[in-house]
Amino acid sequence: MSTPPPGGGSRSDPPQNIATAIADISDRASALLREEVELIQAEMTEKVTRIARGAVVGVVAGIFFATALLFVLIGGAWLIYFYLPVNDFAYFWGFFVMALILVVLGVIAGLIAARFVKRGAPPVPTMAIEEARRIRDTVSGPTPDQAPVPVRVAPSTAPSAAPSTAAGPGGEA
Repeated sequence: MSTPPPGGGSRSDPPQNIATAIADISDRASALLREEVELIQAEMTEKVTRIARGAVVGVVAGIFFATALLFVLIGGAWLIYFYLPVNDFAYFWGFFVMALILVVLGVIAGLIAARFVKRGAPPVPTMAIEEARRIRDTVSGPTPDQAPVPVRVAPSTAPSAAPSTAAGPGGEA
């Protein structure tokens, strides 16, 4: 039986194992980083899309209110015309009804826009941040406030074999 010489051939294995382990850790770290970047992109895309939808519906609500204001002003103009001693036409009622319909549609669109914006704001990738915290905690180990607390053993209450002297309050016997 031949045994390897002491300090001989087995010395080349640990550096290769360490190099392999370091390369493996590096590959896994870059894979984790790529996945985190993808998660951030997906979250941000979703939240920005929600905000954009809310903004579009908000613009539509603004258009409805602007159009309603236009109809109120035109209706007011016709109303003034009606009260002038000219003709007895009642065209303004159609303008007021249209303005009321546009105001109701504007309120509905504004509420929908507020809901979209509230769901999407602020655009923070919370899932990616939480995942990064978990990875950091896993890689770094327990933090000082999470370190295991040493267990203290209470002194034994059994009588000792050595004779003891009774000491007074001042430490005197």
